[in-house]
Amino acid sequence: MDLLTIVTILIVFAALFGYINVRFLKLPVTIGLMVISLVFSLLAMGVSQIYPALFEMEKSLVEQIDFHKLLMEGMLSFLLFAGALHVDFGKLKSMRWPIILFATLGVVTSTFLVAGLSYYLFNALGIAIPFLHCLLFGAMISPTDPIAVLGILKQAGVPKSLETKIVGESLFNDGIGVVVFITIYQLAQAGAGNFEASEVALLFAEEVGGGVILGLALGAIAYYMMRTIDDYEVEVIITLALVMGGYLLASSLHFSGPLAMVVAGLAVGHKRFRTSSMSETTERYIDKFWELMDVLFNAVLFILIGLEIVILEFESVYIIAGFLAIPLVLLCRAAALFLPIRLFRERLDFFPKTNLIMTWGGLRGGISIALALSLADYMSRAPLLTITYIVVIFSIIVQGLTVGGLVKRVQAAMPAAQS
Repeated sequence: MDLLTIVTILIVFAALFGYINVRFLKLPVTIGLMVISLVFSLLAMGVSQIYPALFEMEKSLVEQIDFHKLLMEGMLSFLLFAGALHVDFGKLKSMRWPIILFATLGVVTSTFLVAGLSYYLFNALGIAIPFLHCLLFGAMISPTDPIAVLGILKQAGVPKSLETKIVGESLFNDGIGVVVFITIYQLAQAGAGNFEASEVALLFAEEVGGGVILGLALGAIAYYMMRTIDDYEVEVIITLALVMGGYLLASSLHFSGPLAMVVAGLAVGHKRFRTSSMSETTERYIDKFWELMDVLFNAVLFILIGLEIVILEFESVYIIAGFLAIPLVLLCRAAALFLPIRLFRERLDFFPKTNLIMTWGGLRGGISIALALSLADYMSRAPLLTITYIVVIFSIIVQGLTVGGLVKRVQAAMPAAQS
């Protein structure tokens, strides 16, 4: 199939599955689309002995899609920019220090905790995975996914102050997590003994620092161009060029594209940027355009997550490891959040049970799967892909559907706790 045919099929699926969800299931859009595509895939696998054409069609479609390339080099730039564009910068700024700690110390701590515990878990189950490959698993599964978080928290009734922490953390730890993964990936390629600590630190600083600086530069260029004209059509195109051209430039400079898009999105969405460079008409069209892009790419992404199940290796030991990895990952996230929350809890008046809600509300999504799909075969790709997929599916469906109820229970208990 050519690219146009693949895109057409995915958009038809998005429309059809979206209709079924809104008409019958009434789940949050991202969860509903993924659940329906997952059920579709399981049905195709179930009837493969009777009607193999359906399963073969889906498997052929999925195998022709480079999920890692599609997300990491295509959709991710649009989704991160659209997400950051509508974040309240004032609230984000007031929470900047805990968010920075969550996204840096939290991700690195979780990566090593997950690696250490999973190394013993996997080997106890008879899955021989080297510690360096367990570090890759930790880097894949530790960052929360802003794509999953943003859509679900809006419908979960999470208080704004807490939503800002979770969304802000997920926007930035996504970029940090990808950098950590790339660093460990290169170590795994070259062999840890062939890399010095200074090289690792330089690579990390270049990716992170370069991404932030590039994002600020892109925001400044967009500000100048949009301030000197008043034409909403051209200004919408400028934001589109910022995302596509900026992400391509980040890749060529070996900077973090995700961080560049988050920073650029925050810059363009800033109240001062809007009031001094956009007319009301321009602002309205830019918001609507990026809302539509967000909905479309989210729909395609979560459908793809559901369809990807057909290429997994379902060995029983991998499935057991995946289910055992769920509490392990949640425990490591809670431990990684403990210190930043303890440091800022009283100073910033944190919401009660912040650690519990951020642990349960820190969803994993397409980025974890995309990183797992990028692994080479010798990096324990088959077991790690299946295990990562199980953790992600649990995270989106179970945690995503219950985080709202958890928040409501905490809110209901607040007067009793305070008395």
